[in-house]
Formats: sequence, structure tokens, C-alpha cells
Amino acid sequence: MQLAEFTTRFTLSALPELDAIHGELSHIDNKLRQAAVLIAVHEINGELQLILTKRPTHLRAHPGQISFPGGKVERADLNYQATALREAQEEIGLLAANVDVLGALPAHKTFTGFEITPFVATVKDAFEPVIDPGEVAEYFTVPLSFLLKRYNRHTQLYSRKGVQFPVHFIPYKQHFIWGATAAMIDLLCRHLEKH
Repeated sequence: MQLAEFTTRFTLSALPELDAIHGELSHIDNKLRQAAVLIAVHEINGELQLILTKRPTHLRAHPGQISFPGGKVERADLNYQATALREAQEEIGLLAANVDVLGALPAHKTFTGFEITPFVATVKDAFEPVIDPGEVAEYFTVPLSFLLKRYNRHTQLYSRKGVQFPVHFIPYKQHFIWGATAAMIDLLCRHLEKH
């Protein structure tokens, strides 16, 4: 898939219906901390890639996990999109002027106390990542073509405090993408598959 096709598919398709795997989880506390992430699609050597980071192990929230650039909403942020763009610049040096935000996917609630709004964007020009080691241990990309293959995306039901819930995961090379990040990738891929 080329960048123009990605943009067209994302912007012209209605978002997929949220089902039991992606739907609202009524048993999650409503007092969630608001966060936003940037699902940045970057064309590298003619192939679309999703930008991901690995969080350092010293962080209190989600240490060592794979995530999109993003973080908690701060009072100074104009809106959630501004949060995602600010965090992408702080974490990996991706400037807001170098992205086109196409839209947002539905917010994702987590059992760890967050409601995360993912913004889908394309990177306009090549950039050299500048990693903030306090927030990012590793920067890497995953081919969108790999993620679009359903057999690379997995879901298992787990029980926590007597309630069953789905956990998404995507093994990729030495990385294990799981949880909210994998769920958002799955939703994006299902959205793109509609056409």
C-alpha cells in the first residue's frame, strides 16, 4: 500500500464498529487519566512503516513496553491532538510541522487507569529521530504490510478479578507489542481492510 492509498482508505472509510474486543469496558473505572498518542505512518524506501518506541524500564507507567509516541494530557495542551504532537516531538524529535494528522480512532480505556486517544498521521518528510532517553529506550518501525496480515495480530481472553477481557498482541522480530498499542494497531488495520 502506498501513502496516497493509505490516506484515502483512512479518510473515506467509516470507523469499524467497536465489538466486544474493542468496545467500551463498563467495568473500568470512569476516573481515568487522559492521554493521547500519535500513530505515525512513515514511508521509508517506498514502504509504509508505523513508528513505535520501547519505554525505558525505569518509568513508573508501563516500563519496557512498546508504545506509540504519546503521553498524558497536560493543562497547557490546547486539545488531545496537541498532546500527541507535543509528545512525539519530545520523545522522538518528530516535529508537528512534519506530520499531517488524518483523524482519530476511538479512545481506548486501559485497566492501568488511562483513556488513550490515538491520532493517525502521516510523516511528510524523512527525519532523523532524536530520542529522549528519559522517555524512550528504543525507536523502531514496523511495516504496515506486516501488520495488515490478520495472522500477525492475535487476541487472547484473560481473566482479571473475575472479569474476562481481551488482550491483543503482535510479535515482531525481537519485539512483543501488546495491550493498548496492539489493540489500536488492530483497530487501525481493521479500518483499512474495509476497502
